[in-house]
Amino acid sequence: MEHIQALDKEYSAIASAQDKQEEEFLAKGNVVGVAVGNKMKNGKETGDSCLSVLVNSKMDRDLLSSDDVIPSTVGKYKTDIVEVGDIFAGGVCCHQGNTATAQETDTMMHSMVQEDVSIQKLATRLRPVEGGYSVGHYQITAGTMATAVVDSAPYPGIPPRYYMLSNNHVLANSNQARLGDPILQPGPADGGQNPRDRIARLSRFVPIRFDGKCNYVDAAIAEGNFSDLDREIYWVGYPKKVRFITKPGEIVQKTGRTTHWTTGKITHVNATVNVNYGGGKVAKMCRQILTTNMSAGGDSGSCLLDMDGNPVGLLFAGSSQVTIHNQMAYVQLLLKIRVGLG
Repeated sequence: MEHIQALDKEYSAIASAQDKQEEEFLAKGNVVGVAVGNKMKNGKETGDSCLSVLVNSKMDRDLLSSDDVIPSTVGKYKTDIVEVGDIFAGGVCCHQGNTATAQETDTMMHSMVQEDVSIQKLATRLRPVEGGYSVGHYQITAGTMATAVVDSAPYPGIPPRYYMLSNNHVLANSNQARLGDPILQPGPADGGQNPRDRIARLSRFVPIRFDGKCNYVDAAIAEGNFSDLDREIYWVGYPKKVRFITKPGEIVQKTGRTTHWTTGKITHVNATVNVNYGGGKVAKMCRQILTTNMSAGGDSGSCLLDMDGNPVGLLFAGSSQVTIHNQMAYVQLLLKIRVGLG
């Protein structure tokens, strides 16, 4: 398969084993994902590549039924049990959707207010807006703009339209929005109001499936005026050429609305993870990148870049222990856009 062949040879072989074993592992209690990574011991990498099984919390083997025990090897490859906690799209406080009750919405908004005590948050109105700043569909709380993008087309040419890139759950309200809906900057939770702060209109999105089938991205674009959208990402600069992440270990960076400029380390590739979208909706996300924790609620939509400024991922979910990103190569392909100058 193309995505497996794109991984480094050492990890590609494990990904092939993952494909055969994944569904069996995901059916076990406490398991939320399966990925390819490096085995950890006492909090440090051993240097041994392995098949990682992601769990809510590690449990004593004696507390597990025999059906839920993970074998120490799969074929000739070692396994590793990795505790990742509960995984939510965008963090609980910043993802609402139309399925939330009034009480749930009040609770989430209260959490957001408690989070917004710092004057350093990238939650102010800015024209043209840069990547890293607060944006959102008029019916959500707030997320982050990744960068400005154009339709995929060969050079040279005159782009007919200009867009901002972020998540489906930030710009399209987790499939609940209509094309043409207003996008606000800053997002509603940061004081954005329609029509005063309308900066773009929803143009297209990749629908999220909640039927157990694979999703590869949580992504959407909204069309705005050229003069209102800036490709520059605050504190990072202009994104260069999209790269495909082929192995764990690399240091990466992002700028987001809530935690600003942060760095992380890629811990796993080719991850399949069950992500909670609220309202009882869970999406199976496949071929994802996992990093160390480098985000919080409101950072959804941030562009993940390598330390040379090449876009590699689109941040969309996480827990207190990990952050999860779509491969930017898939975002670019499925939305038919050009990200960066490559």
